Amino acid sequence: MKGRRPRPLDDGDSGEVRVSGHLSWAKLKKRSSVKINRQLSGTIIPMAIISNCTASIIKDAALALKEGHLVAFPTETVYGLGADATNEKAVARIYEVKGRPKDHPLIVHISSMELLDKWASEIPDYAIKIARQFWPGPMTLVLPRTTIAEDFITGGQDTVAIRVPSHALANQLLKEFESLGGYGIAAPSANRFGKVSPTNSEAVEEELGQFLLESDQILDGGQSQIGIESTIIDCTGNTPIVLRPGSVTIEIIENLFGEKIGESDSRRRDIKIPGSFDTHYSPNAHVLLNGITSAGDGFIALEEIPTPTGAIRLASPKDNLDYAKVLYSALRLADSKGIKTVSVVTPVQQGIGLAINNRLVKASKNL
Repeated sequence: MKGRRPRPLDDGDSGEVRVSGHLSWAKLKKRSSVKINRQLSGTIIPMAIISNCTASIIKDAALALKEGHLVAFPTETVYGLGADATNEKAVARIYEVKGRPKDHPLIVHISSMELLDKWASEIPDYAIKIARQFWPGPMTLVLPRTTIAEDFITGGQDTVAIRVPSHALANQLLKEFESLGGYGIAAPSANRFGKVSPTNSEAVEEELGQFLLESDQILDGGQSQIGIESTIIDCTGNTPIVLRPGSVTIEIIENLFGEKIGESDSRRRDIKIPGSFDTHYSPNAHVLLNGITSAGDGFIALEEIPTPTGAIRLASPKDNLDYAKVLYSALRLADSKGIKTVSVVTPVQQGIGLAINNRLVKASKNL
């Protein structure tokens, strides 16, 4: 299915679902039930990618979530594996499918900052200012939780992580889910824990297809436009602190406030957040940063940097924004080619380059 163009959202209902699997494309009649019949010529496909995401398909996906099933869906950062954030049994399946530690918190996705007070018990003025500036978008706020944010979402902490994604399909799915009485969708990246986050639907199926059920769904919304996970900002103190860098950079946030803000400090270092382990975002290949590239190694660097003799070029991003967008796909490509070592020339540590280096350093520790 490589090379497919993403299909735009359609307010109409064609009455058909376009599904991709390991065998072939096929058109299937959509049933009123959320459970889609995936039988092709007598062969049952246990999991498939739903690519023609019409309004009716999104409604079915929202119903699937409300009934306790899992739905993988695109966001502007990476693809997420979603479940009803108030359904303990459904959330437990996220942990099971991902192989994720039970005390590792999840990010709750909502459609609008107007719903923030359902999850956050205290919202400082500066957090509202940040939310108004960057939502919908690739930014997560950590705030004191309300009673609706239970331990199975927060990892037993007294804080909850909240985000409003800007991807059109994700936002429509959230609105449909909320129209059914849902309060939010818990959605970590749709990959096995500690591995490379998926930035397209095929990567989700490759990572999780064998662990998902027929009643679960993978929605295709094209390639993620940013390519790395959201910026996480701790808003539990008197000032904001960036706990995980992302495309909403420290410089951008400082420009908003007209003053310096902090990165993680000792006072709040004990807050657990997604991606906080030393080893994370890791391919099977060993990631070598700014080292000597050998023949047969994969190679990732800005396009202005020539490929060393005998190396296998995996990506040639034009700039740091492009670097973030193609990074995870390049790491996955290395594994698909059976490459043992990926040599990376890291970008300058400023702007989104800080986030890229954050992911690469964690990926490089998978020895």
